[in-house]
Amino acid sequence: MHVLPLMYLMLPAYLANMAPPFTRFWRGWNRPISRRWLGEHKTVMGFFAGLMVAMVTTFVQSKIHWREGLLPYAWWPLLGIAFGFGTMGGDAIKSFLKRRARIPPGRPWIPMDQLDFVIGSLLLIGPFAHVSWSDIALILLVSFVGDIAVNHLSYALGIRETKW
Repeated sequence: MHVLPLMYLMLPAYLANMAPPFTRFWRGWNRPISRRWLGEHKTVMGFFAGLMVAMVTTFVQSKIHWREGLLPYAWWPLLGIAFGFGTMGGDAIKSFLKRRARIPPGRPWIPMDQLDFVIGSLLLIGPFAHVSWSDIALILLVSFVGDIAVNHLSYALGIRETKW
């Protein structure tokens, strides 16, 4: 199944995207990046958590040496930065556009709520990844469905404040 190598490829983005909601349990300094442009929910520590999770994930992947890997994991620091900034940057750009469209926080904006981080990551890792256009389409499809499922589960567990 070709979907497994694609999901392995995107694992740093998936995990980085899941990291920021956990920073609400952090009792230290954690201010919004920009209340005016991004709102209250995009915080410095959330961005940093996503970046660090992407770095750690690509480091671990570099040690696994999976023969079906689609990236040159010897470059794991650069890949981790690309995944981290792609994930968090894609989410921040979506939040900026969502605020400009006057969509309130917590309200769904389908499909951008599900694909913002995926698109951001793919743009930054694209030069390193060995994927076709059909692979990218499959990544977008699986990510869309998976993000909805994970967000609903996170909401049910009390990790997220909204299902979206």
